[in-house]
Amino acid sequence: MTAVLSGLRDDLVPLVREIMHSPRKAPVEILHRRYPVESQQKFGEAAAAAIGFEFSRGRLDVTAHPFCSGMGPHDCRLTTRYLEDYFNCALFGTLHEAGHGLYEQGLRTDQFGLPPGEFVSLGIHESQSRMWENFVGRSRAFWEHFFPRAQQAFPEALAAVKLDDFFFAINHVEPSLIRVESDEATYNLHILVRFELEQALLKDDLQAGELPGAWNEKYRQFLGIDVPKDSDGVLQDIHWSAGLVGYFPTYSLGNLYAAQIFATADAELGGLSAMFRHGQFVPLRDWLREKVHRPGQCYPAADLVQRVAGKPLSHKFLMGHLRSKLGPLYGLK
Repeated sequence: MTAVLSGLRDDLVPLVREIMHSPRKAPVEILHRRYPVESQQKFGEAAAAAIGFEFSRGRLDVTAHPFCSGMGPHDCRLTTRYLEDYFNCALFGTLHEAGHGLYEQGLRTDQFGLPPGEFVSLGIHESQSRMWENFVGRSRAFWEHFFPRAQQAFPEALAAVKLDDFFFAINHVEPSLIRVESDEATYNLHILVRFELEQALLKDDLQAGELPGAWNEKYRQFLGIDVPKDSDGVLQDIHWSAGLVGYFPTYSLGNLYAAQIFATADAELGGLSAMFRHGQFVPLRDWLREKVHRPGQCYPAADLVQRVAGKPLSHKFLMGHLRSKLGPLYGLK
């Protein structure tokens, strides 16, 4: 983890700095218009169904903080939350949890309760949710298919909006204080702060009482922002107070696995963007089902990725994904 995340840090911090120095700014006000909740519900369910979530053995409900759970192989429960004045919250929350749900629905039902019928790791599970949320749901090809439907669903907010502006808005990058509210590019910097502080704590290079100051310094170093109070800083997560030391890297593992697996699927399926433009998402779901879901716990996570992608885990795939998408938006060299 140290080797992979150190490489990610060394490449990601400069990328975020480049973006922050770009004169181009995303028109994020588009996302803060009025989006009626009922229309969001219908649109989110349609998107989840389109990517292959089977509502015949699952459902989507409302909660304060989105999650995915289940009562067995034929009862997968997704949740999301709706903000009438912010488009991203419900839709991308739904796609994220649907990614978890697709993994659960893709496991072998005849092996339920046994290792071959259970998910292999938190990192692989997170790779499935982040893949559908970011690599699919925030791709231009996805919106070339879905944006006309979004304009029909939300005419007051989107009728006069151009696809280019909407695509830029949903891929907006801006350093922020709160991990769970961060964008695709800066998210892993929040994880790196926590990972490096955990390493220092475990090595006795840092005492618990020194955490707030060390935290604030790393946010200045990695994200270029000042932390005004500990509730927006070192106390924002429940993980450490719950004893979950070592949990945070699973989120970054999810992003790293997702990038490498998605690149392999793109190559083997012959170009996913062309499929997405025509609303064809099930081929990716079926490929993932065969390559990632059905093996269950037959292979450890690292071995599974090696078998699927033919290479050991590398941060280069994620950096390639971020640069190829964000570079043109922000005019990077």
